Amino acid sequence: MSKKKLKIITIIIIILILLIGLPLSIYASLLRPVNKKDSTLITFDIPYKTSSNEVLNSLEAQGLIKSSLIAKIYMKTHQITNIQAGTYILSKDMDLKTILNKFTTGKVLDDEITITFIEGKRLSYYVNLITKNFSYTASEINDVLNDKEFLKELIDKYWFITDEILNKDIYYPLEGYIFPDTYNFKKDATIKEIILTLIEGLNTKLEPYKDTILNSGYTPHEILTLASIVELEGVDDSSRSKVASVFYNRLKSGWTLGSDVTTYYAFKKDFSSELTLEEYNKCNPYNTRSACVKGLPVGPICASGLESLKATINPETTEYYYFVADKNKNTYYAKTDSEFNAIITDLKNKNLWYTYN
Repeated sequence: MSKKKLKIITIIIIILILLIGLPLSIYASLLRPVNKKDSTLITFDIPYKTSSNEVLNSLEAQGLIKSSLIAKIYMKTHQITNIQAGTYILSKDMDLKTILNKFTTGKVLDDEITITFIEGKRLSYYVNLITKNFSYTASEINDVLNDKEFLKELIDKYWFITDEILNKDIYYPLEGYIFPDTYNFKKDATIKEIILTLIEGLNTKLEPYKDTILNSGYTPHEILTLASIVELEGVDDSSRSKVASVFYNRLKSGWTLGSDVTTYYAFKKDFSSELTLEEYNKCNPYNTRSACVKGLPVGPICASGLESLKATINPETTEYYYFVADKNKNTYYAKTDSEFNAIITDLKNKNLWYTYN
């Protein structure tokens, strides 16, 4: 081989090394700590349902990683998907691998307890959740939740809590008054502090809609009550606003709401149980399937998520009075009883009829 050819081959090899090695070198450098000498502790919050892209963008914005784009590539190539909500203690001397390891193992702030409250659950479910994370018993928590003096304090403090919660027919005064989200509590938090944190969560979400709610013609309690029904009747977020419109149309026309989920709540049954014809027709302040309750039930039946709240506060305008969902989570709407019955017959014929249990 001539010296000239050898020189050309050598140059090509060097170029290839640079083309491959330089990007890898840059990639590796962007995975390293932002500042190895800065060990200042920084609190970093990941709320419930935050996407990995949002987390990485926030890390870059706070100067905790060098590049969110490179971090996304790293997560994809290493198949990292299980970032956990919570409050974390980070610093700029941590590399990307260390930070992501904290997120995936849930190594949150040691002196706090992180609890995720999911939407659509009854207050009794949340009470049980609190007992699993604190040393309090369900009886102790319920004593506070039903304490008249505490309830009056809440009525005085929050614009959306009124004396409607003191109605003797209501099962649990604060049902529907906590906002489902991920919260951080001090390990030594009192029961009242825990409850106030959950109610404050709802306050934060409702505040932007305060004027709309107060001028809606419905009380905040009624809005929360209807939102809780929409939460359980809507099969997904896209259907909730139209579902809310159906209930508003029925309310304005003086009809019963005819909502099965209120009957389940009225007789304290879960959705795995079957309702009897007697229960459907039995008078109960929560049972909107009975002829006894023409308007809204006496109070909320679960905790509503943000989409259900928004759908109830700003519903679509429709002429529908009926809706039904099939087993594939498709929702069908009807203006008349005959249209509605025809939809049901069609769904049953196609084996698409949906039942709660």
